Amino acid sequence: MRILAIMLLATAFATPASAQDAPEAPASERPFTGFRVEGLLGWDHTEILDDDEGALLYGIGIGYDYQTGRAVLGLEAEASDSNNNGCLSDLINPGDRLCNGTGRDLYIGARAGLIVSRNVLLFAKAGYVNTRFTSEYDPGAGGPVTSAHFNMDGLRVGGGAEFAIGRNFFIRAEGRYTDYHNGGNRGALLGAFGFRF
Repeated sequence: MRILAIMLLATAFATPASAQDAPEAPASERPFTGFRVEGLLGWDHTEILDDDEGALLYGIGIGYDYQTGRAVLGLEAEASDSNNNGCLSDLINPGDRLCNGTGRDLYIGARAGLIVSRNVLLFAKAGYVNTRFTSEYDPGAGGPVTSAHFNMDGLRVGGGAEFAIGRNFFIRAEGRYTDYHNGGNRGALLGAFGFRF
């Protein structure tokens, strides 16, 4: 019995040592680790005014991901823009017009994912966003047009799937939703193509 106990203790201490000495998986087997840069393109819909119909969204992003086993954790930042806008008429005077539009959009956040097959990652993301909006009011009847810029902070959540193409390239499909603290929201569907270092 004493010999059996000694053998079990020896095995328990030897196993972590063996795991620690095991070589790290080659880079080709860790396609979701490292720094990345990407281009973004998609469709954006912002609840600014009732007749906002959505528009093209485009931007760039950077990030860093760390893959451990089947789990991936990462940090990311994006800068994007959109020509999304909406207008309402006859608000104060007959013939007047108020138009709001989205401008640059800055995002920083984190994501976590699970590798479901060799080159496919499913992920969820969340972070802080700051968006610039433009507001323009035309009183009609030849009156002076006034315009202003203002920024809104919000919380963005999203998720999607990323597909590794070899070790260095990837494509991604993603849906996202942004809730602004001062009211309003924004949704987008987009794709990304990027390079991982």
